[in-house]
Amino acid sequence: MQKSSINVWLLSGAVILSMAPVLIFQGKEFKATDSINITAIESVKPGYKPWFEPVIKPSGGEIETFLFATQAAIGSGVTCYILGLYKGRTERRKTDEIATPVEYRD
Repeated sequence: MQKSSINVWLLSGAVILSMAPVLIFQGKEFKATDSINITAIESVKPGYKPWFEPVIKPSGGEIETFLFATQAAIGSGVTCYILGLYKGRTERRKTDEIATPVEYRD
């Protein structure tokens, strides 16, 4: 299989995986995990008080979304950097092994 056909298959698979939930759960409301947990805790123990409050409370949902997206971008950037670093080291080792001449001793 050629490299370009593999890339096409991977890209189409990524598109299908990202669009499937949108099409399957069309018209349904998505709630944040925090709000679902709060309602579940309040139904079990009505007088529950949290242990601590956030240091900085975001002013709206857009700010929370922005902070979450920023956190995800930083995490993926660090992960991809580390993977690229190890890939580069592996490629350099392979190149050094091939390029290093073998010395013959008499």
